[in-house]
Amino acid sequence: MVWEAKTEEKFKVLISKIPVFHRRITESVVVQQAQNNAFLRKSAQVEEQDVVAAFFSDVPSPFYSMMVRLLEQNGFDYRKYGFPKNQS
Repeated sequence: MVWEAKTEEKFKVLISKIPVFHRRITESVVVQQAQNNAFLRKSAQVEEQDVVAAFFSDVPSPFYSMMVRLLEQNGFDYRKYGFPKNQS
């Protein structure tokens, strides 16, 4: 599936900052989930909201704070998509 260029660029930079031993699996899982999110939205391309939702749906809780920090540092505005969701 095609990715929106700016989103793909930001994603690649973010992935490069993930510790090496987690990088490959994180990239694989997030790419797959982001593409599924776009498909479910009936979109022809992966957009920022798809990547953000993928990170929030698949990150293990011990890595949550690191993920939030990396999203913020790399220009992903997760709050505008309603994240983090309330856990109640």
